[in-house]
Amino acid sequence: MTRFAGVVTVAWPLQSSADMTTRTTILTILMASACGGGGQSPPDADRHQTVVELPATQNRDVDLLFMIDNSGSMADKQANLVASFPSFINALQQGGAGLPNLHLGVISSDMGTSARGNPNPAPPVGTVGNGGCAGLGDGGKLTVNGAPITGSFLSDIGLPDGTRARNYTGTLAAVFGQMAQLGATGCGFEQPLHAIRAALDSNPANAGFLRPEAVLAVVMLTDEDDCSAADPALFGADETTLGPLQSFRCTRFGVTCATGGASPDEMNIAGPKAQCAASVSSTLLDGVSDYRDFLVGLKPDPKQVIVSAFMGTPEPVAVEPRDTNGVTQPALAHSCTGAVVADPGVRIQSLLDLFPQRSLAPTICQQDLSGGLADIGDLIASTTGSPCVPTPLADIDPGMPGIQVDCIVEDLVGGAVTPIAPCDAAETATCWKVQADPASCPSAQNLKLVVVRSSPPEPTAVTRMRCVVQ
Repeated sequence: MTRFAGVVTVAWPLQSSADMTTRTTILTILMASACGGGGQSPPDADRHQTVVELPATQNRDVDLLFMIDNSGSMADKQANLVASFPSFINALQQGGAGLPNLHLGVISSDMGTSARGNPNPAPPVGTVGNGGCAGLGDGGKLTVNGAPITGSFLSDIGLPDGTRARNYTGTLAAVFGQMAQLGATGCGFEQPLHAIRAALDSNPANAGFLRPEAVLAVVMLTDEDDCSAADPALFGADETTLGPLQSFRCTRFGVTCATGGASPDEMNIAGPKAQCAASVSSTLLDGVSDYRDFLVGLKPDPKQVIVSAFMGTPEPVAVEPRDTNGVTQPALAHSCTGAVVADPGVRIQSLLDLFPQRSLAPTICQQDLSGGLADIGDLIASTTGSPCVPTPLADIDPGMPGIQVDCIVEDLVGGAVTPIAPCDAAETATCWKVQADPASCPSAQNLKLVVVRSSPPEPTAVTRMRCVVQ
């Protein structure tokens, strides 16, 4: 009989939606959403809790795009990202599955004075190379920034014999460190969403990076909000209508707030704002839903897209008078200050909200980004099918066969639910079991879940596990 084996990941159930620093909580956000649209779980009369929902068929291919703000205030944040990056690699490799088949690319936020869908950029603003903007900027083109890489992106692919095919020399962390430190001389009107679309929308300079069936993970690093332009007039010299030629225009015309900012004129008034989101009626800035539609349109399954952002916390939002070259002008107040300063990422958060439970927003307002990077790494690793159980299960029975746990495992296809039986000693039919693997799964009880299949699952099947946890 031909046999197939698959693995799924078990995660701790969500305890608090506000706790975005706990990696086990982040994992649960992923697990609960991995198959939105799967069958509805019957209400449990006992203590069983849904702890995992993952594709029954693993996908080890990951296209990872880092969008890194290279405007004038970003040198320290880029250095923080590089210093914390090893925690991201460790998270990607956890669970015994090792590093996924990785394409890793880096782009900047500099799109010059261009607007999406308009071939004619506005005239230059400021001095290029010193925060100024001109033309198409970097145009979403992948850059290796002088790193020892053959090609425009890093490739690290597992081979059947256990070796890896790499197009770079040195360690992954060291090479990424060189790729990511883009400097701080780019355009001060950051357009991260526009840059991401320009990178992935059939850009001939980036050929080969995007694989149709791979998981797409986008990670943004920026200390200002998105200013993706719909009309190059945003960068025009008309200060009577648009106000000073500063990035506050991005907030004034790209954000609306139910309290204190329902219109661009209200956004221009100093004071606190509340219930803020990306504008849906602006003619100068793009609506963020277009970018969500674009990203999910790249994949056959929307669950293959993960979007995360290191950014300023989206609250509080306030407009304050600020002295600029001796002239008092309205400005967006920082949402965090201290060793790291950043503005509220309201528009970016509005995009992340369109990827419920498939997005993360770790704050950039700290020097150590390790926790946020580990959360994102866990999210990606879990999507690709890490087999480890990262939380203790209740009532572990060391009896045979295997380790006995109080769990229910099911395959979901559309609205249909097919129970999977625990394995017996023969394992002659599709079944599941939990095994101890301290080497591959060093956390919790060193357990991993294995689904042994007598035939391959349906292509769209999702495996769900409900357990009694400690």
